[in-house]
Amino acid sequence: MGETKGKSAAVEIDTGERTVRLSSPDRVVFPERGYTKLDLAQYFLAVGPGILRALRNRPTTLQRYPDGAAGEFFYQKRAPKNHPDWIPTATITFPSGRTADEMCPTEVAAVIWAAQYNTLTFHPWPVRRDDIDHPDELRIDLDPQPGTDYTDAVRAAHELRAVLDEFGGLVGWPKTSGGRGLHVFVPIEPRWTFTQVRRAAIACGRELERRMPDQVTTAWWKEERGERIFVDYNQTARDRTIASAYSVRARPHAPVSAPLRWDEVEDARPEDFDLATMPGRFAEVGDLHAGMEERAHSLEALLELATKDEHDHGLGDLPYPPEYPKMPGEPKRVQPSRAKHEE
Repeated sequence: MGETKGKSAAVEIDTGERTVRLSSPDRVVFPERGYTKLDLAQYFLAVGPGILRALRNRPTTLQRYPDGAAGEFFYQKRAPKNHPDWIPTATITFPSGRTADEMCPTEVAAVIWAAQYNTLTFHPWPVRRDDIDHPDELRIDLDPQPGTDYTDAVRAAHELRAVLDEFGGLVGWPKTSGGRGLHVFVPIEPRWTFTQVRRAAIACGRELERRMPDQVTTAWWKEERGERIFVDYNQTARDRTIASAYSVRARPHAPVSAPLRWDEVEDARPEDFDLATMPGRFAEVGDLHAGMEERAHSLEALLELATKDEHDHGLGDLPYPPEYPKMPGEPKRVQPSRAKHEE
């Protein structure tokens, strides 16, 4: 862990690679717990190797809270004009066709620099800056709907693990979302487009839904989801991102997104992992996802399943988010109750 030095007006954080200035270190970011901006920076320093592994060379959107965790926030997609020249960028393309240069962290100092600007949560793209059009991660978001909780997400995650193994021997790496849900990331070969990766995610979600119809859904429209775990397949669409491992979430107790081993998923409690407790856990067990990049998997089996679903069951594409242009093969983007009313 690095050291801090300087007056109360500003401190310098030594990351071992370089020194980053942190202004207003005593400013309270989490009022309920009293955690300050300096506490936030020291947290990121303590888990530095882990969060850097999650962000390294990835175009990253910053979720910033200028007035603290209880205040308003905004997503900074474009790297600020004053960003340091030691933080590289990549030009990414949004679904609209517009482009932006996003920061791509290559050292822990970049994370501390972002904390200086009140960044709590980092949203990395599932690509690297040397190939921005071919994801190298399949990210499955298990999102509890009203009436469900983390325990329900755990049941879905265990069955998801079996689905992944059966379709291509895929290995998923679980983490808490920082809320009630679970994320499972699968390292993949960067051979497929965003559209193809999303198609694989839909096939995976549908297979999980078939096995757990009363507990899991892929229904995009909230009115159809019920009290089930929603497999948010659209989190794999271009420009949709998921909070990175070790990101801090803007809830009163400052929870963080915590990597887990599969054998601890069931007994883990999301509220146990926060800005105060995670450094000790990291010091004890290290980055549990450190081995993620050792093996990249193929999506061929899931894509074959998608083709089978389409040919045998008439299950084609599912709706994209509302801000996306109409996509080829996409069904009508109208919620079912409104569609019936219009008929």
